[in-house]
Amino acid sequence: MKIRLGPDGTHLFDRRTGLNVLLNEIAPPEREWSAAPRQVSIAVTNACDLACSYCYAPKHRAVLDKSRLLRWIDELDQAGALGIGFGGGEPTLYRHLPEVCAYATVNTDLAVTMTTHGLRWNADLSSRLRGTVNFVRVSVDGVGRTYERLRGRSFTHLRSALETIAGDFQWGLNAVINQDTVGELDAIVAIAAEYGASEVLLLPEQPTANTTGAGEETVRVLKSWVGTYSGTIRLATSSETELGVPLADALPREVGLRSYAHIDASGTARTSSYAPGGVRVGEDGVIAALKQLAQVEAA
Repeated sequence: MKIRLGPDGTHLFDRRTGLNVLLNEIAPPEREWSAAPRQVSIAVTNACDLACSYCYAPKHRAVLDKSRLLRWIDELDQAGALGIGFGGGEPTLYRHLPEVCAYATVNTDLAVTMTTHGLRWNADLSSRLRGTVNFVRVSVDGVGRTYERLRGRSFTHLRSALETIAGDFQWGLNAVINQDTVGELDAIVAIAAEYGASEVLLLPEQPTANTTGAGEETVRVLKSWVGTYSGTIRLATSSETELGVPLADALPREVGLRSYAHIDASGTARTSSYAPGGVRVGEDGVIAALKQLAQVEAA
């Protein structure tokens, strides 16, 4: 098990099972706290073969250099991070993805997760990632014709991809909730259950250059649905959103950049993927950039 020290105690984590154990009887002194965030998401590329109107990801061309990425992975592991999550853009368009995932699995104790639209998933990709990715998050916004209108791809194709993913990986479903999808929450959860997802992550649409985000009525309907939900699939939401989803805050003092950070495909460290500004990761490494970002945020 990996050991992480922080303000709430000694955190033990097993990436194979997802088991977390917190020994909180004695809090380690601050000088011994792990320097890295608990979880770091990394956009390996801005490229995507879809064009969803509500996507917040940057649209300029950018892709991470593999050698830099491997150095950051080593650094984050040594500094006490528990997991890294690859995204984009669409991470399966990153040609080094299988190699990078394998490197992290063999050379570090980090859990490897991924957020993908899933549509490029086939038997070949599954075989190349099998055993190196601990959890896959698949973005599914609406079902049937709604999905096809929003994502511009066949829902039948998505079903085939979900079957492939579910056969080899632990997985969860991510759903952007807006006025088009809020009426299909039951159907979204049903799809997750059909293919054995362990959770559904509800993400109210964020404002972008092209959209205004989830309106008050959409959020009201979503909160009402969450309040009456009685299904067996676990619900989750982002830390920025309060939907009434039950949360167990086992690490109340590990917040902000101690908990989470994002690195975009241009190599800039940010507090989240939505954050407008950040600090470029330089030759002194990712932890130095995160320390500088923490100072900027505190100013």
